[in-house]
Amino acid sequence: MGAAEPARDLAHRIAVARGDEPADLVLTGGRVLSVFTGELLDVDVAIAGEHVAGLGRYTGREVADVSGHVLLPGFIDGHMHLESTKLMVDSFAAAVLPCGTTAAVIDPHEIANVFGGRGVHALLGAAGGVPFDYFLMVPSCVPAGPFESSGATLDAADVSALLASEPRAIGLAEVMDFPGVVGADGAVLEKILATRRAGLHADGHAPGLCGPALNAYLAAGIRSDHECTRYEEALEKRRLGMWIMIREGSAAQNLAALLPLVRNFGPANCLLCTDDREPDELLESGHVNAILRKAVALGCPPADAVVMATLHPARYHGLTELGAIAPGYLADIVAVPDLTGFRPALVYKRGRLVAADGVAKAITRVAAPDWMRGSVHVRAISAADLRIPAPGGAVRVIEVRPGELVTRMRVVPPPERAGQLAADPSRDLLKAAVLERHHGTGRIGLGLVSGFGLRRGALASTVAHDAHNVVVVGADDFDMAAAIGRLAELGGGQVAVADGRVLAEVPLPLAGLLSDQPAGEVAAQVRRLRAAAAGLGSTLPAPFMTMSFLALSVIPDARLTDRGLLDTVSFALVTLAADRPAGQAGLRGGMDRTAP
Repeated sequence: MGAAEPARDLAHRIAVARGDEPADLVLTGGRVLSVFTGELLDVDVAIAGEHVAGLGRYTGREVADVSGHVLLPGFIDGHMHLESTKLMVDSFAAAVLPCGTTAAVIDPHEIANVFGGRGVHALLGAAGGVPFDYFLMVPSCVPAGPFESSGATLDAADVSALLASEPRAIGLAEVMDFPGVVGADGAVLEKILATRRAGLHADGHAPGLCGPALNAYLAAGIRSDHECTRYEEALEKRRLGMWIMIREGSAAQNLAALLPLVRNFGPANCLLCTDDREPDELLESGHVNAILRKAVALGCPPADAVVMATLHPARYHGLTELGAIAPGYLADIVAVPDLTGFRPALVYKRGRLVAADGVAKAITRVAAPDWMRGSVHVRAISAADLRIPAPGGAVRVIEVRPGELVTRMRVVPPPERAGQLAADPSRDLLKAAVLERHHGTGRIGLGLVSGFGLRRGALASTVAHDAHNVVVVGADDFDMAAAIGRLAELGGGQVAVADGRVLAEVPLPLAGLLSDQPAGEVAAQVRRLRAAAAGLGSTLPAPFMTMSFLALSVIPDARLTDRGLLDTVSFALVTLAADRPAGQAGLRGGMDRTAP
């Protein structure tokens, strides 16, 4: 981060620190929170170039009075997927800089599942002129597993190439194939070894893993997890040296459950992350600062909360110049009136003012390459393509729950009509489908889902972790088909449909994942979409975020992919008929309908 710094800049910074030269900028009148001791220090902050030169009493060519404010290091999102915000690199920075976030560690496995390594390079290449630090964790599981169909793959050689060629690369992203790690699968281990040979670290993804299997996972050298949902799980992992990434996103909100870990044992080996957050929430509630606000409201000491959003993500990820306001650190500084609301008045990035009073300074718009468009390849779908013959007995249903990514596999009497399985909104049973959209195979996985609460209509999206095929949930086959058709017209996005009419939509023409519009416009579209879903009866706070995880084949207990209904405990495809064993033979919902 500072390797290319000219010697004259370093000499100037040292001279400023000594007091022999005036600082370029002095922040005076505020109190600095020391993330090393938890104290509030009544000192000036002297800035030379992009770095803090010293704390104490200084003169400067420019002086900014920050009286009445506490100065904090810039916030760091320790693990997130940029694509989940639906925003390009410039729009995201414009949305979160006013919140005090000045850096993010991203895992772009969403765009990698669509376009592979060139998608990763294009995304980060567009960020070159943005006043924000994006750090890359190279995607480890593209696709996430053998039961979903992606647009691209990344093997160990691809991982090595990205680690070597991408300047922003700092490690290997969440290793979701934890069965592969525990079972010492050679292909998985080669990616971990490639990361170790590069002198970098590997993030984890191990929901519910415990006992000997957890020991095996950690023995491979994986050092973090953001999938803990229970206190006991997080405690076991922390006892074994794991860094616990406490996640508070739009769909998965684990802060309240895991915060006792910090209150009981302090913040060591804990950091904060959003993982997946909707754009309207960014603009309305905030980003990392919203997690800080909630943590303090739940009883976390403010200094501990701040450490988990600054020093700890920097230390875990090896970002040696970030995470503190101290000599030699980058001058990423956030001025807040108090340590309860965390609403920044001023935000500095590398010594330059980038946001004030909730508004980002002008950021140059960036453009994505044209080849990122037109990535949705789905043939015309009719209601007949979504029919499922009734099995004549109980059926398996995927149950989703608010605020959780983990699902349950239920067995219920069949919602049947005229020899076909049909949605039954009165029982909160809906039909679901996942359509392969990268290669035009026509493959469709069909199933049933509960927990969405829709009374009518359909919701559909090309944001469907991790392979990002088309996912649709609905109370009516005709509306489901209409929603799929609209996504194909848009080139990707999210839609709500009722009576064959589009009620609201969010166009995502870039890889079917990202918008080319500013954050405010995307947020407004998302609000209209969420309102439309609520009008159709949805009871989930973030129905599209929840739906986007319906196809992710590495989270318990049940998922639906383009290849069928998947039991993610036994990692086997199962039929919808509850009395039939695992395997691809059986109902349409558990078999490929076209050649691979």
